[in-house]
Amino acid sequence: MNFGRGPSVVLNVGGTRYSFSREVLKDFPLRRVSRLHGCLSEQDVLEVCDDYDRERNEYFFDRHSEAFGFIMLYVRHGHLRFVPHMCELSFYNEMIYWGLEGSHLDYCCQRRLDDRMSETCTYYAAEEPSGGPEGKGKGRRPPAAEGRKWLERMRRTFEEPTSSVAAQVLATVSILFVIVSMVVLCASTLPEWRAPENRSVEEQSRYTAESVREPSGIIEAICIGWFTAECIVRFIVSKNKCEFVRRPLNIIDLLAITPYYISVLMTVFTGENSQLQRAGVTLRVLRMMRIFWVIKLARHFIGLQTLGLTLKRCYREMVMLLVFICVAMAIFSALSQLLENGLDLGTKNKDYASIPAACWWVIISMTTVGYGDMCPITVPGRILGGICVVSGIVLLALPITFIYHSFVQCYHELKFRSARYGRSLSAEFLN
Repeated sequence: MNFGRGPSVVLNVGGTRYSFSREVLKDFPLRRVSRLHGCLSEQDVLEVCDDYDRERNEYFFDRHSEAFGFIMLYVRHGHLRFVPHMCELSFYNEMIYWGLEGSHLDYCCQRRLDDRMSETCTYYAAEEPSGGPEGKGKGRRPPAAEGRKWLERMRRTFEEPTSSVAAQVLATVSILFVIVSMVVLCASTLPEWRAPENRSVEEQSRYTAESVREPSGIIEAICIGWFTAECIVRFIVSKNKCEFVRRPLNIIDLLAITPYYISVLMTVFTGENSQLQRAGVTLRVLRMMRIFWVIKLARHFIGLQTLGLTLKRCYREMVMLLVFICVAMAIFSALSQLLENGLDLGTKNKDYASIPAACWWVIISMTTVGYGDMCPITVPGRILGGICVVSGIVLLALPITFIYHSFVQCYHELKFRSARYGRSLSAEFLN
């Protein structure tokens, strides 16, 4: 600390005093407290705290003392929870003042905060320590800090579509490329889309020099180039490269982009008239994997993000649902095969010749689809079919409540995050 005297400093928060050494303040977990270490004058100190006593070297903060006590428990033990009998929004306001975010809360308290914010439609923005207009000219940031700030802004531009105007424009362009690529993929399967010489499907699957010069090949190459450049830039500006590779959406991007380059390399190394090219099956499968580009829309639409987050958090309920279905399928398929084909009742139903064949009937009956391609013809079999349908409705409805509540929670959580970045977007427009 470049201001004040004495080996220690005293923080007075709402009447409660805390004593720290100067070295502790340098790397203090609370951003507002750590800013005291760099203060050069009393004026700088008063921008951080509410009052300062030079004789006692005491810094006064007119804040909630009990809330700061719980925040100090987080500093010491690493767990941050709400103060009992205190409004969640008020405590969150104290957290933002001291430089903490909602992610520092324990998971149970994060859910309480999200519920509270979604009910009141209240959103907070983190306070900038010294980057506002009044702080410009008081000192320049080191080049390393400027570089980190630029990388963080680039990362948010590519990862958060609502974080800035540039992110909105980039997301719009990416959506247009996805739509165009999907339209071209669907149109390429139409008979009218074939070349004038009426080439076969296998010949259309090849990536030859002539096909690349066609309009569909040009559009496909442009889309692939855009998606490749976007993926490379996002990888460069990411904080953790290993985590970036493990993310599901990034894996889907890789699965959607790689087949194009594999097909081109196969054409280059094996030739345009090789046996592999004439078969065309492999290239058609690789080319059809472009359908994964549709999942890229999950980056820009909160509905698809909610669906993915719900499936991630409800995997136990989904496994439980699958177990219910498998157990019921094993029981009803065995009984239906026995009643329709296994017993010598004079009428044998060939559709139920085996238990695996009866499993198909059980699935479409329990899910109330009922294609009608196979159905029981004996009276005991029809009674069993009715029981199968009713039990399917009951079994499928049991875990729905848990999945529904998780879906609502995930939607409010993502909506809150989107609204928080929307505030920064509105501020950028105003500035």
